[in-house]
Amino acid sequence: MNPFLTTKKESFKVGTDNLEYFLNRPTKMTNGVLTFSLSGEADVMIDLKQYHIVPYTNLSLLPGCIFSLIASSQDFEMHFFSFSEEMFQTVCFRLDPPFIHFLKENACHTHVQPETIRSVKGMIEASQSIYYDLENRFRETIAQNLLQIFFLDAYDKAQRLYTQEQIKGSSRKEELFKKFISLAHTYCTSQRDVSFYAERLCISPRYLSTITQRMGQKSAKEIIDDMLILELKVALQSTPFSLKELADRYHFPDQSFFGRYFKKHTGMSPKEFRAKER
Repeated sequence: MNPFLTTKKESFKVGTDNLEYFLNRPTKMTNGVLTFSLSGEADVMIDLKQYHIVPYTNLSLLPGCIFSLIASSQDFEMHFFSFSEEMFQTVCFRLDPPFIHFLKENACHTHVQPETIRSVKGMIEASQSIYYDLENRFRETIAQNLLQIFFLDAYDKAQRLYTQEQIKGSSRKEELFKKFISLAHTYCTSQRDVSFYAERLCISPRYLSTITQRMGQKSAKEIIDDMLILELKVALQSTPFSLKELADRYHFPDQSFFGRYFKKHTGMSPKEFRAKER
């Protein structure tokens, strides 16, 4: 079972885990998670990016991202503070959208300064304390305040340590690339035509692919396909829907087209992938 899952009755969770549940299991996060590595090393994927985790590494998983564990050492362990999407929206509604995107694109940070390590450990202790204080009438409010402190502190550090160009994009092309990635995250399950995204960005499909080749070393179509394949892998692993139902849900003309599309990008049919992962 996903150790990070929150519920309507429990809007946040605190604990430690080795992330074994996520090993080779792409999982779409319905809630957010802040993690801090305590020991060991690991390699993880967040959407299409790979990160290497060592002790004292912070990982920020925001709602909607797709997360998986590639490999880890036997002594790997992380502290986590997971929170509902509603709590995330409440604490972040005043923060600039470019900062949230910046946080998504810079989800991994390893602390090296003793004072920042102490600060993170202090938050861990505070979150553990309130999580297990079940009789505290302000328990959820305090957890929400702790989460807000983290994001406000991250926002302050981003504003002081990075330029606005680094946060928003140093050029028009970089800004368009970041907007395209955000749009692709949102619409890849229903829109696979490059012209849809180009129209949203008020540029031509050819110019969009020129930008993505320069900024991401892939065409716009390849990026859309990569994101959709991640979504399909999650659905095949974690839902009971038949292949026909999945073809309908993800806007394929029919089950046969869905099968050919999936095999083209993964080397195996949806049925073979589902059987292998289960």
